[in-house]
Amino acid sequence: MSLWWIALLSLVPWVELRGSVPLAIAKGHPPLFSFLVCTFTNLLVIAPAWVALDLCYHRFLSRFRWVRGKVEGVRAKGTPYVQRYELVGLMLFVSLPLPGTGAYAGTLLAWLLGLPKAKAWVAVAAGVVVAGLLVTAASVGAAAGLRLFLRVP
Repeated sequence: MSLWWIALLSLVPWVELRGSVPLAIAKGHPPLFSFLVCTFTNLLVIAPAWVALDLCYHRFLSRFRWVRGKVEGVRAKGTPYVQRYELVGLMLFVSLPLPGTGAYAGTLLAWLLGLPKAKAWVAVAAGVVVAGLLVTAASVGAAAGLRLFLRVP
């Protein structure tokens, strides 16, 4: 599988780095290169996601119960982090390698809470980089453990 397809997977909400980095490493791409490509690609979603929220949420997207449910889920899950730790909390929320966190959810949370745009973008970007490092380290460790278990050189 081409690294371009894997990088595009980094743009898919709720998959992002958590799916693209392990897939890239499993397909034999070097871990550092996988981290750099997938992280950079995932960083590209922050500004367009914010603009899309500004333009579309109240006019169109909020009409759908499923979308409102996802938005409220992100608000409930992330607000305690931001209330307690402010922008560092936003970074921590984004960096958690769990479903429902990541660049999209962090941008949504910052937008919902009315955080200053520039500071929020920096916090989300830092969280994406930390998440990329965590997922890459876990993927490399899992691959090494699997090779050891299967006794593959």
